[in-house]
Amino acid sequence: MAIRHRKLAAIGAGMAALALALTGCSGPDTDDAAGSSGSASGDADQANLGGTVTIGWNEVMKSLNFQSSHGHSVANAMITYPTRANWAYYDQDVNFVKNTAFGEMVMESEDPLTVRQTINPDAKWSDGAPLHAADMLLEWAARSGVFNDAAEEDILKDPEGGQITGVTEGKVYFDASDPGIALITETPTISEDGKEITFVYSEPFPDWQYNLADYGLPAHVIGKRALGITDPAEAQAAVVKAIQDNDRAALEKIASVWSFDFDMFSMPTGDDVELTVSCGPMIMTDYVENQYITLKKNPDFTWGEPAKIDELIIRYNEDPMAQVQALENGELDIIAPQVTADVLAAVQAIDGVEYLSGYDGAYEHVDLTFNNGGPFDPATYGGDEEKARKVRLAFLKTIPRQKIVDTLIKPTQPAAEVRNSYNLVPGSPTYDATVAANGYLDYSAVDIEGAKALLAEVGVPNPEVRFLYGKSNSRRAQQFQLIYESATEAGFVVIDDGDDEWGLRLKDGTYDASLFAWQTESMAVFEPAANFITTGQNNYSGFSNAQVDALYDELATETDPARQQEINTEVEKILLEQGFGITIFQFPSVVAWNASKVKNVSHTPIAQGVLWNFWDWEVVKS
Repeated sequence: MAIRHRKLAAIGAGMAALALALTGCSGPDTDDAAGSSGSASGDADQANLGGTVTIGWNEVMKSLNFQSSHGHSVANAMITYPTRANWAYYDQDVNFVKNTAFGEMVMESEDPLTVRQTINPDAKWSDGAPLHAADMLLEWAARSGVFNDAAEEDILKDPEGGQITGVTEGKVYFDASDPGIALITETPTISEDGKEITFVYSEPFPDWQYNLADYGLPAHVIGKRALGITDPAEAQAAVVKAIQDNDRAALEKIASVWSFDFDMFSMPTGDDVELTVSCGPMIMTDYVENQYITLKKNPDFTWGEPAKIDELIIRYNEDPMAQVQALENGELDIIAPQVTADVLAAVQAIDGVEYLSGYDGAYEHVDLTFNNGGPFDPATYGGDEEKARKVRLAFLKTIPRQKIVDTLIKPTQPAAEVRNSYNLVPGSPTYDATVAANGYLDYSAVDIEGAKALLAEVGVPNPEVRFLYGKSNSRRAQQFQLIYESATEAGFVVIDDGDDEWGLRLKDGTYDASLFAWQTESMAVFEPAANFITTGQNNYSGFSNAQVDALYDELATETDPARQQEINTEVEKILLEQGFGITIFQFPSVVAWNASKVKNVSHTPIAQGVLWNFWDWEVVKS
């Protein structure tokens, strides 16, 4: 599974992804039973519109607010993508495609950078409320952080899991952070008819079109829940007024609803059903905890590509071989499991199944925690930064990156190599030049003696390292075992802290090292910033470096590709020198589908993967 970084953040996205092992779960009964068995016809004449498609996925959804810091994950995007209209998307060739049927997104001026968005006047939420500039104004208010006044001590957390649960009374806290949106310091203006919004950036920002591509949450629902206003138009107007007037009392309530009310693990009931309103091609109609989510076609959707199928069911199971078995048994129509040699061989052995194999946008990495009182925290050594840094570097020297790639990745992708960059995908134009200068090649081979020497130099024998990873994820478990064996040779005491709810723990500081993936969701050069800047939404490890912050401040407004490369390279050198962590490999991928049931399945290596063109899927009927 892959954490999505923010668009500044990924090719993750965003935020912690929740991972639960869901074995043997069953889907709802449907008139068009998903995954019917039979030989692959491949005959386009047999395809009819309508019907049900069932897809397997390995992470449960936990929030319909994809832009909150705790909701920005691949698992959540699997649901918000089909249920939200957007100004643009990525196709299978990673082209940025504007959805002009939804509206216009145009740059009106370069100095100052001014962007206008115009919403299709026919676009509406599934409860009938019109889409309104209030939705995007609220999105700006949340992601810019301009209204937040809650200090760290004001943020309340679950004492057991460390999840954010709220804030001190009287404080405004939108649980989001987007440095790109934060460059819009002036309150955006909206048109009298509520269909246009204009953003003025305080500085140039090359990635503006990626940054503004996603539509916001329903302001009328948030206004109702926060301010008690039932009329949609009045609720939208009240949200706009609260933002324009900087009404602290109203904003406190609005921020709380925006940040937390859209979190869920099962289908809401009663008044809470309003949280599932859609403005996209599909509408969420059912969610059985830990089992499946049902999306049905939005019959009123005309501001984009309407879905050809009537129903999409997402069934959850973290075990990739169980997904393959479910595909073979006809319980699933499409799968995109975490691929191993066994998984790929099993897919290839199923009659009537077609598949695509290649690379995904996600990449695996190990990060170390700087601020939890553990072996990598300077506070453990009386504030001795250099001592903690050398302990971190000693641990990184033990990560068997090449062995992990040789053992777990090459069996499915023989040409696979170790990934040696946090910011760049292997094969991208500046990857080789960056790698030649960032120092990651110095960590190509395990250096047990070097690790021992560093530990001896700083007088830290046998440091204990609590290692967090997805316990039920077989590939992650194998990686942990290889890391455990190697680090133990150098004297580290590695504690198995595998947890199926690892995603919820990424901000709680209860671990010292973590193994997970980030997945790029856009081609924005500024995207990785959220992982590394001090206030970054995806900076889970407490890393803070003034030079890195300054470099990303410069990158945010830099338009010269040569200087962009220099900045990225310098950032990566600092990350390694400070022992932030180390990259391991680019994810291999496989998408497989029952060709006798569904057609037009495709894949893009970033953003939504196999789901990117769900509107083209058609059920094949004999």
